[in-house]
Amino acid sequence: MKLIERNVYLAQLKNVMGTPDIKVITGVRRSGKSKLMDTFIRYVRAQTDSNIIRVKLNLKEFEYLKKGNELYNYIDRNFVLGKQNYLFIDEVQLCDGFETVINSLYEEERFDIYLTGSNAFLLSSDLATLFGGRVFEISLYPFSFAEYLVYYPQKDIDVAFDKYVVDGGMAGSYLYKNDSDAKKYLAGIVRTTITKDIVTKFKIENEDLLNMIVDFLMDNIGNKTSVRNVANTLTSNIYKTNDKTCGAYIEYLCRSFLFYPFKRYDVRGKRYLESDKKYYLADISFRYAIIGTKNADYGHLYENIVAIELLRRGYEVYVGQLGEKEIDFVALKDGAKTYIQVCDDLSRQETLKREVTPLLSIKDAYPKLIIARTKHPESQIEGVKIIDIARWLISQN
Repeated sequence: MKLIERNVYLAQLKNVMGTPDIKVITGVRRSGKSKLMDTFIRYVRAQTDSNIIRVKLNLKEFEYLKKGNELYNYIDRNFVLGKQNYLFIDEVQLCDGFETVINSLYEEERFDIYLTGSNAFLLSSDLATLFGGRVFEISLYPFSFAEYLVYYPQKDIDVAFDKYVVDGGMAGSYLYKNDSDAKKYLAGIVRTTITKDIVTKFKIENEDLLNMIVDFLMDNIGNKTSVRNVANTLTSNIYKTNDKTCGAYIEYLCRSFLFYPFKRYDVRGKRYLESDKKYYLADISFRYAIIGTKNADYGHLYENIVAIELLRRGYEVYVGQLGEKEIDFVALKDGAKTYIQVCDDLSRQETLKREVTPLLSIKDAYPKLIIARTKHPESQIEGVKIIDIARWLISQN
C-alpha cells in the first residue's frame, strides 16, 4: 500500500513531544492511527538519541503481554536510565487492566506515552475517565482532498474532486480494483464499528434498530434531525421504538467517530441551541457503501465534506440559525468567526439569491463565504466570497 506522510497530524504529535500528557490518537476505524504512529516513531528515532518501546498487542509476538502485570514488567525492564524513554502501544485495550498500567506509568514520569486502540475502549468521551484528565487527544480523520491528491496526483483538479466525492478518504479502499469490492470494504468498516465498538461495549439489545438509525442518518445528511423525528419515522415504518432509545443509539454512533454531531448556534442571540442537530459522516464514502446513491443530494454531500474539513482544520463548528434562515456553518477559531454556505450549482440566479441572502443579513464584519461547485476562480458579491469547493479544499485557509 502506498503511504503518504500526514503532515498536519505529525505536526500535532511533534508539538506535544516531551509533554507529560498521555497522547491518544483517536478516529474512525481504519483511518490510519497505527500508520501515523509508525511515521512518528521514525521521526523520533531520527531526531533524538532515545529509547523507544513499541508494543503491538494485536500481534502474536506480544500476546503474552495481555495481562496488566506482564505488560508493566515488560515496559519496566526495557526502561533505559539516562535516556528519554518513549512508549508506544497499539490496541492497548487488549491488555486486561490497561488503565491501571498506563496511569501508574504516568505517575512515575519516566515515559513519554502514546496510545492507539479500539474505539470501543478509547472513545473520546471516555478518555478523561480512563486516565483522569491527563490526556492530549489527536483527532485523526480520513484523507482530506489535499491528501487524496498526494496519493493520486492529477493535473485536472475538477476531475480529481469528482472522483474524491465517490472514493472518499478511507485509503484502504483504494487498493481494490473495482468499486463493488471497495464498497464491501467500506461497508465492513461500518458494520465492524457497529458490532465491535457499539454493540459489545454498550450491550445493545437491538442491533437491527441501530442499523436502521445508521441508514436514516446517512439518508438525512445535511438535514436538521431531532431524536423525536428519528423515533417517529422508524415507528411509522412499523418499527416500534422511542426517543430515549434512539437518542442513546445516536450518541453511541457519534462516540465511535462514525458520525459527528453539529449543534445549532443562534447568530443574533449569540447562544447555542440543543435541539435539531445535524449529523455528518466521518467520510462520505460510507454513505455510498451502505445506501448507494439513493436520494443523493450533492449539496448535502458537499456540506459533509466541508464539515469534516473544518474539523480537520481545527475549527469549532455549528449550524447557524438566523431567525427563519439558516447558515450552513458558523466556524469558530481563535476568537474569530467565519460564516459559510455550501451548495452544488450556483449558476441559477434564484440559487445564488437563496445562498447569499442569509449571509448579507448578518451585520458583523466577520468573513462570509459561499463554497460551491463553480469550477471557476474565486469571486465576490457584495463582500461575500464565492469559491469553488475543490479549490477551497486545497487552500490553506
